[in-house]
Amino acid sequence: MNTPLVSIVTICWNRKKDILESLKGIFEIEYDNFEVIVVDNYSTDGTVESIENEFPEVKLIKMFKNIGIEAYNIGFKNARGKYIVILDDDSFPNKYAVERMIDKFENDEKLGMVAFDVRNYYNYDQVKSTEKQDMSKTDTAAKSKEYLMAFNGAGAGVRRELLESAGFYPEEFFLYWNEQDTAFRILNMDYKIEFFSDVISYHKYSPKNRSSWRAPYYYTRNAFWLIWKNYPAEQSLNLTMTMMYNCFYYSMEQKTFIYIKAMFNAFFGINKIAGKREVVKDYIWKNLRIPFNVAFTFFK
Repeated sequence: MNTPLVSIVTICWNRKKDILESLKGIFEIEYDNFEVIVVDNYSTDGTVESIENEFPEVKLIKMFKNIGIEAYNIGFKNARGKYIVILDDDSFPNKYAVERMIDKFENDEKLGMVAFDVRNYYNYDQVKSTEKQDMSKTDTAAKSKEYLMAFNGAGAGVRRELLESAGFYPEEFFLYWNEQDTAFRILNMDYKIEFFSDVISYHKYSPKNRSSWRAPYYYTRNAFWLIWKNYPAEQSLNLTMTMMYNCFYYSMEQKTFIYIKAMFNAFFGINKIAGKREVVKDYIWKNLRIPFNVAFTFFK
């Protein structure tokens, strides 16, 4: 089998236990040509020292402050591989994921991203017995004529040069909706994003960060920017009006000002997306389903 270099990129911030467990899983991958890049967002819990001591082979890049998803872009720009595997600090691929991912890419030049089957880490013992099944003669892609797919940042593979051409992640977002914005641009370049059930990663689904102000704030603010950057004028106006209504409605329902704050900051911070608007082709915005209402579910 052809074994091109693969760059595995993740970021971390004050989650020492999780990143160490993820790195342990990464180094159990059955593939012999990959590099691991970790960008640390100025952790203060001993993360950096632990990675340096326990995984000296990792290319560790240290930030001077928490710069959010921009840290991924630092990792992407330092990647040397033909392909990049994108992970969270609490996720890792199974042993065979990288090899299977490469097989998908090498057999379809228009496949831009491989969306992994991101499974719950806490059910790992229940699903790991299926990892060794021979899927070589089985079409494991999930395809539909009715919708397009984005990807989950806890497990995805992408052609490095394509990601660079797409402009990497939208740094202005800081957190959330970055995968969807990137998916819009990759699809608009006429590449496919496909999900494969035999390319698996494990993710620690946790409500820890979801219970704070961060998730509802960034999901709400960035939803406006996602709309304004990618949708045609009429649809952008309609979606903006719907989002504004929902911000007021759910603020009253859930007795919080976070949605209204995020909405005003989206408008007042619109200069951050100046020059970045690129309306996608009609079939993309019509078929890439974005659950904008997810922003309003965190305080329910």
